[in-house]
Amino acid sequence: MIPIKIKTDSALAHKTDCLVFFCRKEERPGGVLKDLDKKLNGALASAYKDQRFEGNAGQILWLETLGHLDARAVALVGLGEAKDAKLEAVRQGAGSLAAQAKKNKSKTVSFLMPTTGELKGFDASLKGAAIAGAASEGALLGLYSFDEYKSKDKKDKKDKDASVQSLVLLTTSAAQAETRKAASRASLVAQAVYTTRDLGAHPGNTATPTYLAKEAQRLARAHKMTCKILKQKDMEKLGMGSLLGVSRGSNEPPAFIILEHWGAGKSKAPTLVVGKGVTFDTGGISLKPGASMDEMKMDMMGGAATIGLMQAVASLNLKCNVVGIVPAVENMPDGLAIKPGDILKSMSGKTIEVLNTDAEGRLILADALTYATTKYKPRAVVDMATLTGAVLMALGHHAAAVVDTDAALAQELIDSGERTGERAWRMPLWDEYEKGVKSDIADLKNIASPGVGAGTILGGAFLKQFVEGDVPWAHLDIAGVAWGDGKPYNPSKGPSGFGVRLLVDYLEHLKD
Repeated sequence: MIPIKIKTDSALAHKTDCLVFFCRKEERPGGVLKDLDKKLNGALASAYKDQRFEGNAGQILWLETLGHLDARAVALVGLGEAKDAKLEAVRQGAGSLAAQAKKNKSKTVSFLMPTTGELKGFDASLKGAAIAGAASEGALLGLYSFDEYKSKDKKDKKDKDASVQSLVLLTTSAAQAETRKAASRASLVAQAVYTTRDLGAHPGNTATPTYLAKEAQRLARAHKMTCKILKQKDMEKLGMGSLLGVSRGSNEPPAFIILEHWGAGKSKAPTLVVGKGVTFDTGGISLKPGASMDEMKMDMMGGAATIGLMQAVASLNLKCNVVGIVPAVENMPDGLAIKPGDILKSMSGKTIEVLNTDAEGRLILADALTYATTKYKPRAVVDMATLTGAVLMALGHHAAAVVDTDAALAQELIDSGERTGERAWRMPLWDEYEKGVKSDIADLKNIASPGVGAGTILGGAFLKQFVEGDVPWAHLDIAGVAWGDGKPYNPSKGPSGFGVRLLVDYLEHLKD
């Protein structure tokens, strides 16, 4: 992880490859930018006058200083109108800037943190420490790369040419402590997102269920968590016929991963997070089309995000109890694979008519939710899954869908999504939808009849049947945001790590 340094240098005398200023939208440079403009012989004023830069959200102005400053280059990052500017604008701006700095071979990037006086008129969320955290997070996430499988000579050249080797936050002496704390949190969260992205970026022949289990064990040792792995024989004893039905067609054995963080003592009820871990999804007998099937190595992003979340929770030492559960399987179409029309018996005792073997995520989550809500007494359960293509039709790549049994829980997740830029949108769960997953010959069916529609909601309606007891539950369908969401701090190709930052924020805002 790239180190973040905290310094109190005067910005205009600070030596760096790139000196970064966050700017509101205005007609001409003011404040410290006015002094900077003098040093640069009016270059900033000229850019404003020519409308090459106005401070709009997402705008970046990069100027070489040509020896007029100790900084080799300066960059202005627009936040938009002050009253409307949010932390997400800082995060995205820092992510864009970091990518630009990498392209321009800047080794050190220094962000000037605005003072309290300079933040007058801005949205209330933009405070010094919050900006430091968002800038650090955005830059670190924007600098992520995955080159595990490139030959050594190409990796060495890339490492040599590349890149940003340190980030610096310039602040006042009085704000040093809170700036350092915010930067440290951002670094730990970014590391957890890196872990999540790495798990999703590995190909299916590396990131098998066994591999996920070993990674969970490694992280548990490193971060002092409890880790339990249930093997196939354990799942058979528990009666997890739904999960085992999915894994039946694969030579790779399933793994049921349990990570526990007891930050508030075992007397307090934990929050349960369950993540879908289909490490490769062919669709089974209901085989997917060949085009883009390679992306189905990322059908375990809910599980990857759950593992990454647990790393973040433990490394931040959050004062709450959290249990992460990942049912991990491959969905393959060999002679032992389940067939359309087969009936499975779940751990709950409910029987499931399998009408489409490509609706397998809900089958493994069914047993995981039953296990979670019977073996623990949770205060709330949240599951994450790349569950349906239908969510793309509803929300595109801009938000996860929320299907839930508790309005307060849903709103807390939505609020965390707004704060972190990992947005979520609530869907209805009326009785009519639950009727859509009733089977004629079994208790339930894993897809609705053709023409019914509402695929995302019906996926949630199916999962609800396996949440035992009167526990608040929310399902996050992340199929549209798990990769390719277009945010500048996320990879344009590959996994985004969605869910880690949202749920860390949710857990940090829990009320006793």
